[in-house]
Amino acid sequence: MLSVLIPVAALFLIILIPLPKIGGEVRLGLLTAAFLAFLFGGVAPGAALLAAIDGIDRIAWVIGLSIFGSIYAQSQVSLGTMDTVLNTFRALFGRSPKGLIAAVLLTLVLAGSLLGDAIAAVTVIGVLVVLSLAELGLSPEETSVIILLGGILGSIMPPITQAFFLAAGLVGTPVDPVVNTGYVTVSLGVIVGLFTVWRYVRIKELPAELIPDRTAGRILAQEWLRLLPLAVLAGIVVLRSGFKVELLKVLDPLLPFAGVPIAKALTNRIIQAIIVATLVAFTFRRVRRDAGTIFRKGLAAVSKTVQIQLCAGVMIGAFYASGMIDQVVAFTKGLTPAALKLGGGAAMLLLGMLTGSQTTAQNTLVPFLGPILTQNLGVAPAKAALGAAHLAMAGQSMPPVCLTTFVVVGIVGGILAKKVDPVRVMLMALPVTLYFALTGLAAWFQLF
Repeated sequence: MLSVLIPVAALFLIILIPLPKIGGEVRLGLLTAAFLAFLFGGVAPGAALLAAIDGIDRIAWVIGLSIFGSIYAQSQVSLGTMDTVLNTFRALFGRSPKGLIAAVLLTLVLAGSLLGDAIAAVTVIGVLVVLSLAELGLSPEETSVIILLGGILGSIMPPITQAFFLAAGLVGTPVDPVVNTGYVTVSLGVIVGLFTVWRYVRIKELPAELIPDRTAGRILAQEWLRLLPLAVLAGIVVLRSGFKVELLKVLDPLLPFAGVPIAKALTNRIIQAIIVATLVAFTFRRVRRDAGTIFRKGLAAVSKTVQIQLCAGVMIGAFYASGMIDQVVAFTKGLTPAALKLGGGAAMLLLGMLTGSQTTAQNTLVPFLGPILTQNLGVAPAKAALGAAHLAMAGQSMPPVCLTTFVVVGIVGGILAKKVDPVRVMLMALPVTLYFALTGLAAWFQLF
């Protein structure tokens, strides 16, 4: 087992310990683990190259989702889609203090779902709502936790949900069953989030300046064109997942590389839907005018994420080619199912907490845990992926380390010119964090 333990120990050492120059460098940790796996597994250079390509190919569609999803997100910012969504939700719900908070949270959830990333959601929407929330008499920490929960819930909410897509890719299972169940579990998480933040409301009536001056119908009548790309994306996804109508199969003759490693990611229906919605956005002059900025900001926003994903792909390929996965699966056959599930869940939470990243937690542990759960313990692949995604998301927001929290408190503190305690914000978000952790374990124990 030393051939397994040494690469994993090196990975954790580099990621978690503040070593000079290399401490916390996820990319270096992943590549180091891959190199050691190849070395101890006796994999020849030529075979190692093929294994690296195979590993990247396993998650190529996740990488494609990050790239095209980020470009799509920037096109929506340019078009003003999220401004329209926020104003519509405020007109529908925002005539009372709790209603305004619900409007903000739901807008963040929708933004996170469409942008596929919590930090992107809180950055785009957070700056628009900080002052309004502060006028309700909320403390900077209370304002921060509303924005934080909206972003985190949105980042795992389908249809564009990197957590579910990554988990399904690492486990090696179709993503549709995972996403379909995710609509229910994450929607329940949104309800938990609403009850968590509503308790901070202390006033009974909104200040006059916060009451919307337009009805939702009037806003939609005036700005409905901004929602056209969003409607196209939602329509494709709903028809596919809810009615089994596959509109995008007409593209298949135009993409004759379904068997080409890595490039075949473009045959993924979710990626295709995002590309189609982005093309619809580019029919608007204001979006075409900002084309250079959209592509530049979109690619810059996911540059490091894509680099990490590429390195993770190399590591995954190394783990399979060297026989590490088979060794771990064989080793765990003597352990009880409950111990494996609880121990694996604790490891997911711990790594997500220490790194502040659900992506790192999944890329590091799911290559091992996925085969153990599905082959040794008989967990359905969809449930294995579902549980991994929920646990990784719970770890990401668990104190004392949550990268999204630090981004949020920076935005809120900067706008309000006040100091915001990030650890307190994480503790306030704990009900939602615990909900995701328990839901993840319930999926692994196949309780639903």
